[in-house]
Amino acid sequence: MGISKTDIGTTTISIIATLAVWELLTRIFHIPGFILPAPSAIFIEAVTRYPLYLYHSWITFYEMVVGFLLAAAVGVFLAVVIVYSRIIRNMIYPQIVVLQIVPKVAIAPLLLIWAGYGLTSKVLLALLVSFFPIVVNMVTGLVAIEEELLDLCRILHSGRWQEFSKVRLPNALPYLFSSLKVASTLSVIGAVIGEFVGGNEGLGHLIIIANTELRTSMSFVSLFSLSILGFLLYGLVILAERVCMPWERWQSASG
Repeated sequence: MGISKTDIGTTTISIIATLAVWELLTRIFHIPGFILPAPSAIFIEAVTRYPLYLYHSWITFYEMVVGFLLAAAVGVFLAVVIVYSRIIRNMIYPQIVVLQIVPKVAIAPLLLIWAGYGLTSKVLLALLVSFFPIVVNMVTGLVAIEEELLDLCRILHSGRWQEFSKVRLPNALPYLFSSLKVASTLSVIGAVIGEFVGGNEGLGHLIIIANTELRTSMSFVSLFSLSILGFLLYGLVILAERVCMPWERWQSASG
């Protein structure tokens, strides 16, 4: 699905209009900065203290990227195991569902006890939050195969590896990248939850400090920074999708 110049222009105009209305309302109604700062105040906060936000943004980005990559590796591995082993599927799939149901905020204190207050606990939280959609979608993609293709593999006496690499994996790639797009946004949530519960670095830590000291401009800069990091990771997933599935671009163009 392509994005035209008109779409980009419309989006840009809507963002500028929203910021202009926001700035105007804060000035007309004299809204205190600790309740709702004006966009100009948020911009000044970001520019004057950009080294602070760059440092903490890097910490959060590192946590979410590592957690996301681990979630992708663990999710794909578990999906393959679940598809090819009925016994293991019956053993671990219900546990995965139960783990997903449990709120991650409730698990965070336990991870802090087990893994400490460093980066490890935040990475683990990002992993736990984001790996479930990868497992579910990957299993769906590996299973949703036309029976005729599987029959052809049997007729040609293809081994399990050939069946997996030539049939199941290419069919599962659209499902996988759809789940990776979801997981890329969820990894941000996992990293921030870890920083909320027990962190001394990262954008989540800055938000806690800002709320405690009623420095709302700092909160908004941190929130906007989190949005940028989420968009960046999401964009990297889209780039990887275009590299790994060039036929999808061809089909979109021909369509």
